[in-house]
Amino acid sequence: MANRTEPSLKEKAAKGLFWGGISNGIQQFLGVVIGVILLRTLTPDDYGMIGLLAIFIAIGNSLLESGFTVALTNRKHFDPDDYNSVFWFNLVVAILIYCILYLCTPAIAGFYRQPQLIPLARVLFLSLILNSLGVAPNAILFRELKVKEKAKIDIFSTCGGGIVGIVLALNGYGYWALALQTIIYATLSTSLRWYFSPWHPSFRFKSTPIKEMFGFSSKLLFSTIITQIHTNIFSVLLGKFYTKTEVGYFSQGIKWSGMGIQVLNGMISGITQPILVKVKDEPEREIKVLRKLLRFIAFISFPALFGLGFIAEEFILIINTEWAPCIPIIQLYCLWGAFSPLQTLYNQIIFTHGRSNFYFLITLIYAVAQILTAFLSLSKGIYWMAFAMICVSFLFLVIFQFYISGFISLKIKDVIKDISPFFFITLVTLGISYLLTFWIEILSLKLIGKITITVILYIGVMKISNSVIFQECLLYLRKKPTSIE
Repeated sequence: MANRTEPSLKEKAAKGLFWGGISNGIQQFLGVVIGVILLRTLTPDDYGMIGLLAIFIAIGNSLLESGFTVALTNRKHFDPDDYNSVFWFNLVVAILIYCILYLCTPAIAGFYRQPQLIPLARVLFLSLILNSLGVAPNAILFRELKVKEKAKIDIFSTCGGGIVGIVLALNGYGYWALALQTIIYATLSTSLRWYFSPWHPSFRFKSTPIKEMFGFSSKLLFSTIITQIHTNIFSVLLGKFYTKTEVGYFSQGIKWSGMGIQVLNGMISGITQPILVKVKDEPEREIKVLRKLLRFIAFISFPALFGLGFIAEEFILIINTEWAPCIPIIQLYCLWGAFSPLQTLYNQIIFTHGRSNFYFLITLIYAVAQILTAFLSLSKGIYWMAFAMICVSFLFLVIFQFYISGFISLKIKDVIKDISPFFFITLVTLGISYLLTFWIEILSLKLIGKITITVILYIGVMKISNSVIFQECLLYLRKKPTSIE
């Protein structure tokens, strides 16, 4: 039986990484095109208005998902009633959350001293109900590794929402363009999940599946809420003690660096847990899978994120010099972003091995550390706050690594051995590119020169050194089978 299922697993993993890369790559390309147009049209204040509400949207979506996607994936047997129960549970919770937030909008607006937030929030929060309708179908697509279908969903939703946002922005709707872009994206995403999902809800609800999964999923839920709080606490503090313009600069810095981060994080999170669930009872095979994923992460992440930080200044100044203050934010978060996929991988390992107790505890400690650091660095300004957050993130990445090495044989020396060649090769290629382009004064030529030289050097070194990961990527693109191990 193992021999018959193994090729399918390898093929699914390779297909998952490929379509995950295609999906996230196209999404981020569309995000760049849409973002550039909106950035040239809207103001930092417009983005700041949406940024002030980001924490409520993030926590609301976390409550809706409730960790059920991971919990459903970990269940060994498919039962339509499990998904049915999750669907109706999420819908009821979404309606309750929206009603509570609707009533709280005057208080939110009063906290920020922005009365125009009341109608904006009440419209934007509708996305929570729309998103709730897609949680159960998305869990099925995730469990079954329907990455091609998910790619289509994400790409079409991004296009639809982006077109609406651009049209409204060009017609002077300001921050409403961003709000309605979010609503359209949620509507299209949920509708397409229903279209591609082999399951559809019925009017049957059993509380038993919810109770069975809640012990595991509740810890992920609380962990996610805590994560969203400390992730968005900077926008809250900036909005309260500084200005919405500062929030706009910070949110855009996070957004542009986040585009690069999401490409790889989306690829890794989209296939890792379903794959690890199948191999977790085979320790040696699991380690082979994980170490190959580590090398793949380093091969893509270091040049992509360090490279994005490398060209951030030219890129932003070409788009709109008004946004220059967000350049250091992009560069700082790209530094962390190059390593953040390792955190995503470690999270998936913890989920797969059912270590939700540790995940909840360490996430709580991490959040407290981040929030305390934010308050302590508040008087230093936006850049020191960002730098402090990144330092804390690196510290906890090391803590996660040491914890994981306690129950699987993934030692820190092996991690360093797998990722360090790509790290140093990236630094060398970027250094050479800098020396060859620092004298160019025309921003557009300098940007093109940096990208071209870096890409040629990096691919050249990979080819000359006969990098296994590089060769396997080429083999897959040529439709020749390879292995995740």
